[in-house]
Amino acid sequence: MRLKIIDIVLLFFCTTGFSQNYIGEEKEIDIILENSRKFSTYVVSANYDMIGESYTNDAKIFPQNSRIIEGKDSILNYWRLPDGVRTVHHKLMPEEIKIMGKEAYDYGYYEGITKTANGKERTWKGKYVVVWRKEGGHWKMYLDIWNSTP
Repeated sequence: MRLKIIDIVLLFFCTTGFSQNYIGEEKEIDIILENSRKFSTYVVSANYDMIGESYTNDAKIFPQNSRIIEGKDSILNYWRLPDGVRTVHHKLMPEEIKIMGKEAYDYGYYEGITKTANGKERTWKGKYVVVWRKEGGHWKMYLDIWNSTP
């Protein structure tokens, strides 16, 4: 009997202690998750128009070791890669999403791979926070901050 109680407790912590925490209407959470997946697709395909559409009109990004970058044109200039350089992998792994009316926050981890013009690959990973805002009926990124992890 004692062994079964320990097994149940371990099963509870293993299945609930390390899972994502999503708070809000499931349909809205699913839209934010899909928008995150689409954003990664846009980054990998260098679809700068859609990267820009992923942000609100008054968006700000906070890249590591950089000043705050404001406005779609400046944000697109940040994301635009030099000729011959491309992102071959980009993935966001949310830990928590919480919706509060027409705003939400999302935090978690990211990873990616960039291939340079000479064919060398550089891997990167880190943590992020996104503040989402509903603009024109669509969830878009308003504030986007990230930094690398060892």
